[in-house]
Amino acid sequence: MGDLKSTILQLLASGLKDEVIARRVGMSSRTFRRHLAALMHELGAGSRFQAGVRAAHLGLVN
Repeated sequence: MGDLKSTILQLLASGLKDEVIARRVGMSSRTFRRHLAALMHELGAGSRFQAGVRAAHLGLVN
């Protein structure tokens, strides 16, 4: 998994809102939501929560 994806997953796991994460990684909220949708698709998740659970199960977040 790439650095950006890992960073996004870590920030999601910390409970931050989309707008805050977007600012931290230096992108617009809209661009962030596209990255999040791609991550969710890649993980086979239907929700942010499910994406977090799958990422944790795969050892992608700590």
